Amino acid sequence: MKWLALHIDTSPAGLEPVETMLSSLGIDGLVIEDEADFRRFLEQNQQYWDYVDEDLDKAMRGKCRITFYVEESENGFAQVAAVRIALADLKKKQPEAYAPLLMTMDGIEDADWENNWKAFYKPLEIGSRLLVVPEWEEAETRGRVALRLNPGLAFGTGSHATTRLCLTELEKYVHRGMKMLDLGCGSGILSIASLLLGAESAMACDVDEKAVDIAYENAKLNGVDRSRYTVLAGDVLGDSGFQKELGSGYDVVAANIVADVIIALAPNVHHLIKKDGVFICSGIIDTRADEVRGVLENSGLLILEANELEGWYSFVCR
Repeated sequence: MKWLALHIDTSPAGLEPVETMLSSLGIDGLVIEDEADFRRFLEQNQQYWDYVDEDLDKAMRGKCRITFYVEESENGFAQVAAVRIALADLKKKQPEAYAPLLMTMDGIEDADWENNWKAFYKPLEIGSRLLVVPEWEEAETRGRVALRLNPGLAFGTGSHATTRLCLTELEKYVHRGMKMLDLGCGSGILSIASLLLGAESAMACDVDEKAVDIAYENAKLNGVDRSRYTVLAGDVLGDSGFQKELGSGYDVVAANIVADVIIALAPNVHHLIKKDGVFICSGIIDTRADEVRGVLENSGLLILEANELEGWYSFVCR
């Protein structure tokens, strides 16, 4: 079946009237892009990143768009005609407030918008031992440790430089029988990789409750059961009860987050790791690498390694 993707560009004030108009025509399942929501989201969640992609920022500038889909059929074209008539009527009533009220159309195949995103994810060799394999792909491991993931679920596919930095360090420092902690686990990629590399057990946590199910699902793909793997949702920085629940005495603690969270974590790292344990942190953009290094050292941590990849830094500390 072939589908038509239609886009209506409007002003912030026009979003609700256009949505109401489409709903009255029996068209739901809308994708709404609103620059105001995008800006609010960035302002309210600044602690989670230090960098916003410039292309994304440009793409959202001044954008208020509603996208919907109809079948490329007689009924679908009848719906499009009805939308055009209703849109023209709306434009007459509010020629300026809702401008531009411009509708454009793309033709896409059924598989394009359901599955084509998968084409961007292929088996990826990382370091000397790991091979990250999308769930639906078959791949020759050639002696590597295969880590299967559903990349569509959460951050942490192995493709981002910060994740590759962490995985490469885990290859070096995770040994058989170790106990590992993954802070800000996302898809669970770092903790699951640690278990596949020989760790005896792993604890993972994230502020996002959805990450719990996602990490467990990815663990299941790799034959890892809950007797060795625990995933929790909570705030490791602000909840003392949750900090106690995580415990201590870890051989390896990994945090692929952002600079501000790592800075806040630094004074507590010694409470998490064993005397000879290591703390691996990444998600640090190059402009803040020196600042993070300074805080880690001032917290009594010894920098064993500092590595850079594509403008991002990781540190290995003891």
